[in-house]
Amino acid sequence: MLKLLIKNLKKSWIIIIFIIALLCVQAMADLNLPDFTSKIVNIGIQQKGVENSSPDVITEDTLEKVLLVTKEDEFILENYKKFSKDNLSEKEYSKYLKQYSNIEKQGVYVLENIDNETREKLNLNMGKALMIVDMLEDPKTAEKIKEQMDYYTNIENETNVMQMTNNQVIFNPNIIENQNIFSIIKLIPQEQIEPVMDMINNKYSEMPDSIIEQSAISRVQEEYIALGNNLDNRQNMFILLSGFQMLGVAFISMIAAILITLLSARVAAFLGKSVREKVYKKVLSFSSNEYRKFGSSSLITRNTNDVQQIQNLIPMLFRVVIYAPIVGIGAFLKVLRQSENTMSWVIGVAILAIVFIIGSLFILAMPKFKKLQDLIDKLNMVSREILTGIPVIRAFNKEKYEENKFDDANTELTKTNIFVNRTMSFMMPALMFIMNGISLLIIWAGADNVDKGVMQVGTVMTFMQYTMQIVISFLFISMLSIMLPRASVSAKRINDVLETENLVKDAKKLKEFNPDMKGIVEFKDVSFKYPDADSEVLTDINFTAKPGEVTALIGSTGSGKSTVVNLLPRFYDVTGGEILVDGVNIKDVSQKALRDVIGFVPQKGILFSGTIESNIKYSDEKMSDERMIKAAKIAQAEEFILTKSDTYNSEISQGGNNVSGGQKQRLSIARAIAKNPEVYVFDDSFSALDFKTDLKLREALEEVTKDKTVIIVAQRVSTIMNANQIIVLDEGKIVGKGTHEELMKNNEVYRQIALSQLSQEELDS
Repeated sequence: MLKLLIKNLKKSWIIIIFIIALLCVQAMADLNLPDFTSKIVNIGIQQKGVENSSPDVITEDTLEKVLLVTKEDEFILENYKKFSKDNLSEKEYSKYLKQYSNIEKQGVYVLENIDNETREKLNLNMGKALMIVDMLEDPKTAEKIKEQMDYYTNIENETNVMQMTNNQVIFNPNIIENQNIFSIIKLIPQEQIEPVMDMINNKYSEMPDSIIEQSAISRVQEEYIALGNNLDNRQNMFILLSGFQMLGVAFISMIAAILITLLSARVAAFLGKSVREKVYKKVLSFSSNEYRKFGSSSLITRNTNDVQQIQNLIPMLFRVVIYAPIVGIGAFLKVLRQSENTMSWVIGVAILAIVFIIGSLFILAMPKFKKLQDLIDKLNMVSREILTGIPVIRAFNKEKYEENKFDDANTELTKTNIFVNRTMSFMMPALMFIMNGISLLIIWAGADNVDKGVMQVGTVMTFMQYTMQIVISFLFISMLSIMLPRASVSAKRINDVLETENLVKDAKKLKEFNPDMKGIVEFKDVSFKYPDADSEVLTDINFTAKPGEVTALIGSTGSGKSTVVNLLPRFYDVTGGEILVDGVNIKDVSQKALRDVIGFVPQKGILFSGTIESNIKYSDEKMSDERMIKAAKIAQAEEFILTKSDTYNSEISQGGNNVSGGQKQRLSIARAIAKNPEVYVFDDSFSALDFKTDLKLREALEEVTKDKTVIIVAQRVSTIMNANQIIVLDEGKIVGKGTHEELMKNNEVYRQIALSQLSQEELDS
């Protein structure tokens, strides 16, 4: 199937590249949507629009406390500067005044312009520091820390605030009780306060960075409130801005999806057109052997239903090959990053459940998909046979029999379709059950993580959305698993047609007809057997048909008359001997050149939908009306054409079903005469005509074919009595050759055929 698609999608490569680009855009847009949900819930709702744990503005007092409890004091100071007109541009100064109404009433530091990487590092350091500051400001916590400072118990001089004894700082207990914890930390040397700070820092070392930063946000909010920032307005603006960004991304995804659908449909339609054209052209090049191999019903199915299966696959194929992997893998990576591996096992459970369901259904349905197309062939064959044979069915009162025959084929196809549809109908409910079950599992596990402080509510919601994207990616694959087997079978059936090698084909080095031997047809030791047949149908056929003469072939039914004339236009190729036209072996000239010199009227008259004019002018649409009318007169067709209201513009239905058998035959003969070929071949073409019309037609034909070669296959002796040469066939061999009079005297086979049709008096007259 891949080979078929590559061959027929080459011309659409520019559109395909554009589709792939759009699929990537849509996938990236869809992957970013859950992040906006997380931002709106976590930052917009829970954090009131405060995004970072490193505040944009911070009071001098808070900054001092932060620097006391962190080892990254130099890094923090590098990224903050004093709020003043000297340090800021006029635009920046005005912006801060507008956002923070109390900013001029106290000492304030503002954040420098820093890159994202520095901001992330600052968020972590400031987050931990602000959490510690917040904790130390709690009176109970501060009291516990003071109790741990047991080195101030031995005091020599209560009147002093502190003194040095063996390099040990000694505090006056009365003084300590009246000091806050930050004042005490300032007084204690760095090497003595470090153990206490390490103890506090160790408490937060095992906490995830995201939780530390989120916890510090409350302290940042207090800073902003203290500086006069309206958090309600900040929250509303953040939610609105994030919402509009989310709508913008969703709009991009929607536009991409619409364009992908339109372009995919265009590519699929073009593919269907291309494949149908190739199959149709290939079928037109088939000899009768290849046509018999496949059958008309199967060829119709292959060029319609099978092509449609592949055409329907294309839009889904783009999504599964490009979109689903990007979304599935991208969502999985984002899940691993956002959930910090605490809930990744949920994804594994979902994928295993989906693979199990899809695999089971695929194993059950695959054999039936292969059978389905064969059953469609069978139904087409039965339908076509019944529709073609309606007159016979009615004549023999076999309507009930044919109804049962159709019903059997229809029922078998219906049962197979029902089995496939029932099997596949389990897929969607099962996948929906998995999706809903996974949602409950995420809520259950996520609620526990939120309760423990490991995750945020928005992160749980984002995790759920990403998980659903992963499941939907597998859903696309499951949809492909429904369509792929049937399309694969269809592709194989189409390839069987396209890759069939024609038995009748042109030689590599072509010759041209000899103009000095125009119209001479020679059969030299010709033998023929059908492919896969055990015995030959024709053996040692030798005769020559010359211009200005009529050569007739007659014999009992099954003697090989029609086979002989079918070899002339190369509907089949001889298996022995050779056929020469104008002195050249017909295998050495092109099929087109050969058939251009032959006017062939088949045993069964075939007309095409259109008008009488289009059927007679079938060999040349630019043919003059005079030539058309002359051909109709010779074929004795004008008498019924002129009775119609639209004469030559009268409609002919498909197969010529709106004209009688005789009229159909006469129009077929007129079509061959209008071509004006070198060689006329009439394969039992006069059998549908009455004797009077037959006689008139042959008399008129003599005038137009006086310098042409005429080969007639006939059942009626009266049709060929005046032929220049009569070939008598029996069981594929020539058993007699000569004129009517000669054969009546010398050939018993011909004599028996003649006497079975005409009386002795009629034969002698």
